Amino acid sequence: MATQGSARLALIAVLSAVCLLPVLATAQLRVGFYQKTCPNAEALVRQAVAAAFTKDAGIAAGLIRLHFHDCFVRGCDASVLLATNPGGGRTERVAIPNNPSLRGFEVIDAAKAALERSCPRTVSCADILAFAARDSITLTGNVVYPVPAGRRDGSVSIEQEALDNLPPPTFTAQQLIDRFKNKTLTAEEMVLLSGAHTVGRSFCASFVNRIWNGNTPIVDAGLSPAYAAQLRALCPSTTTQTTPITAPMDPGSPNVLDNNYYKLLPRGMGLFFSDNQLRVDGNLNGLVNRFAANESLWKERFAAAMVKMGRIQVQTGSCGQVRLNCNVVNPTSVHLEGSVEEEGLVATS
Repeated sequence: MATQGSARLALIAVLSAVCLLPVLATAQLRVGFYQKTCPNAEALVRQAVAAAFTKDAGIAAGLIRLHFHDCFVRGCDASVLLATNPGGGRTERVAIPNNPSLRGFEVIDAAKAALERSCPRTVSCADILAFAARDSITLTGNVVYPVPAGRRDGSVSIEQEALDNLPPPTFTAQQLIDRFKNKTLTAEEMVLLSGAHTVGRSFCASFVNRIWNGNTPIVDAGLSPAYAAQLRALCPSTTTQTTPITAPMDPGSPNVLDNNYYKLLPRGMGLFFSDNQLRVDGNLNGLVNRFAANESLWKERFAAAMVKMGRIQVQTGSCGQVRLNCNVVNPTSVHLEGSVEEEGLVATS
């Protein structure tokens, strides 16, 4: 009995060491990962996203952001979906960058429920997030691209890590470059991914300090006075983190994924301070002008940047688990088909 216990501990130690090697994990992601085990996986996710989009076109932006916020904290492991933490403490979902603005959880739940009915214990929540983001991009921008899959779900979610890893709207150009570099993404990829701000809405709290100083109206550097006046008409000076008022990121076409974001920046209509930073930095501004002039180029490179982002610090193979419910970690008694699960690690047999 002691020998068996020692063997399990040794296995966990080996698997933990392997899981720390991101190059090995990334190499195991591949397009068509579920072709044999769940051939309709991507179709089921697509159906769930399309059904939600029909009722609320704004949900697409929420799903794109959900994937981004997942990958930038602990890698693309669906930790952002966890409502409870097995080790105790608050999760990423309640952190200020995510609560109350992050949305789309119910769409992921619907997709997961459909997948569990069709292919039980097979498709990870992390892969559902990646598929759903891609499908949202297709619906809003007519951009189609293959998504490598094979991610496993993590078992830890910590509120402070969202605060420490997600770039806030107050970042300078250099801070943005450094934060994305820390996630293996280049300055150009940062500018490309920032283009996702062409869809969706933002709570007033994210930019109120650009238009109000207490009760005094102001116009932050790089902000158009006319645009600032529009925003003040929406957002009161008394705005707090819980004020339930939002403004469109792209006033002209908030539900269309296009290159309008880059066209708005020179006009002083970047909603966040961090948006305007792409314009004031010479090297980044060159990219802004390039993507403003060529939408096809931006969409092509944006899709490639999304795929690369989806590879950040992933767990695959014997690392992580496939959650049965995306909101909670599997109980240790749950065994996946053809595998052995122990303490949040899954070893394929």
